[in-house]
Amino acid sequence: MRHLAKARDGGAAHVLYKNERWTASQPNWDIDPERRGKRVATPHFLVHSPKDNVGVVVVEGLRAGAEMLGVITATDKTLTLKASNDIPIGHKVALKPLKRGDTVIKYGEDIGRMTADAAAGEHVHVQNLKTNRW
Repeated sequence: MRHLAKARDGGAAHVLYKNERWTASQPNWDIDPERRGKRVATPHFLVHSPKDNVGVVVVEGLRAGAEMLGVITATDKTLTLKASNDIPIGHKVALKPLKRGDTVIKYGEDIGRMTADAAAGEHVHVQNLKTNRW
């Protein structure tokens, strides 16, 4: 289900993912009582495993220079990162500097190798990644 949300930079964005804990208004949810009933910022990208070195952008219209909020879904930890380029929804973003030949980890698994360097916050896709699958 897609949700319309307001991006942190003020622009409208469609969100691919929503965690009930972020809008915890139902009393039976197992969350920190301090967060219950409070709205929490919508993430710009998701990281599936703490082992990952890339995240997946989940908002449309992400522009270079945007301060992005990310969530590690396995732990509910948050992180911030500045986008180096415009990054389309569903595409990957480097969480740390990646060098040519580095293994790209997503879902805690090796998904391919970098074919060019990418700085933290940079778009990772076919221009700098050769996946194991294709």
